Amino acid sequence: VQLVESGGCLVQPGGSLRLSCAASGTIFTILTMGWYRQAPGKERELVADITRGGRTKYADSVKGRDTISRDNAKNTVYLQMNSLKLDDAAVYYCNAQQLSGTSYSHHWGQGSKVTVSS
Repeated sequence: VQLVESGGCLVQPGGSLRLSCAASGTIFTILTMGWYRQAPGKERELVADITRGGRTKYADSVKGRDTISRDNAKNTVYLQMNSLKLDDAAVYYCNAQQLSGTSYSHHWGQGSKVTVSS
């Protein structure tokens, strides 16, 4: 499975941005998809994830501001980010959990940089 993120760019504080991540390649069943981020000098952290059935989970720092969604037919996950803060600046990584038979595997995208600056 290859994951390709898009949508990262420079945005002003208070602005909005939507990230997309499309899965391609040999795909069986993609279960949970999620977004993680890593700022310089910090560990990678979960931003939000969504199960195949649509159940979502958010980090406290983005609750009420971000919305994760997915299109199972397109094997694509989105992250709508609103009211962006300076602390949201990071490289955002897409993650997907795939089920193949009885085996699970996790896959990562290459990252999409979000810069928040005035």
